[in-house]
Amino acid sequence: MNRIEKVLLMGNPNVGKSVVFSRLTGIHAVSSNYPGTTVDFSQGTVQVNGQNATLIDVPGTYGLEATCKAEQIANTMLDEGDVVVNVVDATNLERNLHLTLHLLEQNIPLIVALNIWDEAKHKGIEIDVAKLEELLGVPVVPTAAVTGEGIKELVSRIPEARNVPSPRRSEEQRWQEMGRIVEAVQSVEHRHHTVLEVLGDISVKPLSGLPIAAMVMVAAFAVIRFIGETLVGWFEGAFEGLWTPLMMRLSGALGASGFLHDIFIGELIEGEIDFVQSFGVLTTGLFVPLAMVLPYVFSFYLILGVLEDFGYLPRLAVLLDKLMHRMGLHGWAIIPTLLGLGCNVPGIMAVRILENRRERFIAATIISIGVPCAALQAMVLDQLGDHGAMYVGIVYVTLFLAWVALGRILDAVLKGESPELLMEIPPYRLPAVRTLGLKLWRRMRGFLKEAVPIVLLGMLVVNVLHYVHVFDYIADFTAPVMTRLFGLPKEAIVAIVLGFLRKDVGVGMLGTLGLSAKQMVVSVTVLAMSFPCIATFVILAKELGVRDMLKSVIIMLAAALAAGTTLNFIL
Repeated sequence: MNRIEKVLLMGNPNVGKSVVFSRLTGIHAVSSNYPGTTVDFSQGTVQVNGQNATLIDVPGTYGLEATCKAEQIANTMLDEGDVVVNVVDATNLERNLHLTLHLLEQNIPLIVALNIWDEAKHKGIEIDVAKLEELLGVPVVPTAAVTGEGIKELVSRIPEARNVPSPRRSEEQRWQEMGRIVEAVQSVEHRHHTVLEVLGDISVKPLSGLPIAAMVMVAAFAVIRFIGETLVGWFEGAFEGLWTPLMMRLSGALGASGFLHDIFIGELIEGEIDFVQSFGVLTTGLFVPLAMVLPYVFSFYLILGVLEDFGYLPRLAVLLDKLMHRMGLHGWAIIPTLLGLGCNVPGIMAVRILENRRERFIAATIISIGVPCAALQAMVLDQLGDHGAMYVGIVYVTLFLAWVALGRILDAVLKGESPELLMEIPPYRLPAVRTLGLKLWRRMRGFLKEAVPIVLLGMLVVNVLHYVHVFDYIADFTAPVMTRLFGLPKEAIVAIVLGFLRKDVGVGMLGTLGLSAKQMVVSVTVLAMSFPCIATFVILAKELGVRDMLKSVIIMLAAALAAGTTLNFIL
């Protein structure tokens, strides 16, 4: 074989392809125990015969008929590769061979990675690898990517990849061939169901699954809050002990007042720095994302990663499929929704896994309006928690009702139908600590790179605008809406406008206005449902296009106006 420059990694969704990619390249792509993690593609470098080759993680696909976006991308990229590494789930050989036979018909050098090999053995599945290799005519290497088993052999055998002349088959002929191969190479020993298998069965049936789902969600958010609050205490102590003395010295050097002092240190409260109320770039600008928000984002992504890798999310998707269909979606849309609870940016990016433009528009819009990110939730709990759980509950119930109601309305208004849910439900698996840690680090790094610079820039811009009294004019202009419809002081508009940069910072600023519990509920709800933060705004434009993004924004403003007015009069 000539020099290999480009290797394609191809397989069905949820066969561990992203974990194989991570093992081969060292690039830690997100890998989750549910279909649809890889929506576009990732690429890295792998050494083949001592030379660097580009490895491309192609979107997961069940075949090459080009009936959906993933298959279209796979077909397009197939023409560019020198070798295909076909990742096959050893626990579900027959289904996976459908893509393998398709690939053999494309006359491209192929090697098969028989992944999840350890799980197959645990299930009593025996596969004659030598016989399978003989029948397919290409190298077959058993692997367990989570532990690294077989990965070294897989790399060493990539140069042995072969293109075997294979006739084009009809779908019926392909299924017959798959059955013949499986019968020849696979045997299954009878054994009793494991505890995880029994749990997997009952958690997908409505009568038992819905109570389990409720318990899982309650437990998950209880753990998230416990970890978040614990870490907040540690971070606050670190800021008070280490950062306050430095900022007080800088405050003195800047004369304790004036333009630069107000911009970078902010207002001194009784002669001291208050990291929530001072509102300086180097005080509140660093404290909010690092000490108030980061701990909750960390705890949310930790628990989300556990649920992903354990295999619970597909079962939740099946349970909620009926509800999601009433909103013009299907159960799979719960995945971007849950991601949105961590950060709206990856949540909206994940709507790519939905099958058509209509679904993606509905999902992205209702996520932006009704799904508060972890950073915003942290501030809601912080600012409303002291008033009582009832007021926090009102905010969450309002957002949930808006999420459902807008989904129903958009489903009725927009032409088209939502397709049925077709999703592989993986077995429950104990998460691998290494994979979980890498995923958590990648997500946290993304949050820090996105959140901190935007907050600091936002603080700088807002402080300058505030210093030159621009917000006074905005407050006067919007006063009728603020005071008459929302029952808020006109100054609240400053926090709502700031929410366009970071909603969590906007909520933090609301806490400095001395609002009543009712006013905090109204203002927090309006801020949560109105303009998304600037990062989400950019992703909306990228994913939906400018025209649909503008439509989404109009819906947001209308929903926020209706919700704020309704809450004001009811409360």
